[in-house]
Amino acid sequence: MPQWLVLLSWISITLGLVTAGTIAVDVMRHPQHMKIMNIVWPVTGLYFPLIGWWLYSAMGRPMAVGAPKMAERQPYWKSIFLSATHCGSGCVLGDIIGAPIVLVTGWMLFGERLYAEYVVEFGLAYLFGIAFQYFPIRAMRHVPPHEAIIDAVKADTLSLTAFEIGMFAWMAVIWFVLMPTQRPDSSSVVFWFMMQIGMVLGFATTYPANWLLVKWGVKSGM
Repeated sequence: MPQWLVLLSWISITLGLVTAGTIAVDVMRHPQHMKIMNIVWPVTGLYFPLIGWWLYSAMGRPMAVGAPKMAERQPYWKSIFLSATHCGSGCVLGDIIGAPIVLVTGWMLFGERLYAEYVVEFGLAYLFGIAFQYFPIRAMRHVPPHEAIIDAVKADTLSLTAFEIGMFAWMAVIWFVLMPTQRPDSSSVVFWFMMQIGMVLGFATTYPANWLLVKWGVKSGM
């Protein structure tokens, strides 16, 4: 593995962890009105090193408990952006937990570890995503549990799938095109740097999906 890539990976991952940690500390001091965002913002910092802090300062801090209320309704694009971070955080947690599970267990699918990672990561991401939708829906709409689950599935299935398509496609490029002879696994910092890039691409692919879901009334903007 090229040393410059290893060094760059360490820098990016370290900055992501510092960004997430800084946001987490600030969120404890300035908790969000929507409680789930107390998790979403630090997770967003993991795959948006440094930029994540700026995004949180611009969009998260104004939505903290006790913050002055904004005079005007926030722009539509910003509402969609927040919805995308909400979706993305569930995917990211699923991916972070799923990859080491596959490595430790040695699971393979069709002779490839990558395909096993896809299945495990998507399954975990889906569970996190539905949970992240379910609890806010229950809190805001006061609907029965079964209705909240149905609404959560409707709201998150397309957006979550869109995120994973972007990320999985990137990891396939790494696996089969860019590093076919030096495939990194989750014990390598390069693997997590590649995942970081994939998560940004996943965010890019889920943004238009969230835009459509909100436009169609399937999902509420934030």
